[in-house]
Amino acid sequence: MKIVFDKVMPQPLNSIQHGTKSIWGNKMEVAKGEKILLNASSGKGKSTFTFTALGLRSDYVGEVFYDNININTFQPNDWTLIRQKKVSVVFQDLQLFPELTVGENLLLKNSLQNVFNEEEIRTMLRALDIENKWDQKCQFLSMGQQQRVAIIRALCQPFEILLMDEPFSHLDAENSLKCLTLINKRCDEIGAGFVLTTLGDDHGFKYDHIYYL
Repeated sequence: MKIVFDKVMPQPLNSIQHGTKSIWGNKMEVAKGEKILLNASSGKGKSTFTFTALGLRSDYVGEVFYDNININTFQPNDWTLIRQKKVSVVFQDLQLFPELTVGENLLLKNSLQNVFNEEEIRTMLRALDIENKWDQKCQFLSMGQQQRVAIIRALCQPFEILLMDEPFSHLDAENSLKCLTLINKRCDEIGAGFVLTTLGDDHGFKYDHIYYL
């Protein structure tokens, strides 16, 4: 799978001065298996990139392609399939169900495609030091704990590309590295790639490409 941004410029960002290395107004490709860092300061469109790539925003000029097909031609059923099996996402606002426990959030997502069993999910929680939060409602977790839950939830489905919108913004360097290690391991297992948006920290990881907004 390949996602291509071809001279895309979001209308709300049109009046902002973008650097010559910015993907806005230029060309960017995200291919299955590639690990990509998307670097930007605040207000340059990190969330806009994520929502545009998912077909949740259409207020832009230029074109976005999935495997050479313009996403403007997609029907709702096309997007349903893509979001179930092709592209997973960690939104900046996380979008967890606050009234559900950690376990309920993860099992609910996993039940859609049955990617893991419960013990495998618990193993991922253990790797991120939050297995003891299984029975706790997400609304009572810290933001850093919620981010770790959202990351694991995004892994609980098939995907070829994982989009992550500042997923480590509430985590220290040690926990960010644990998360990135888990993400990279899962991507390697299934031959998937990811796009990680950040305010500038590369988290000590070697990426295939670094792009800018």
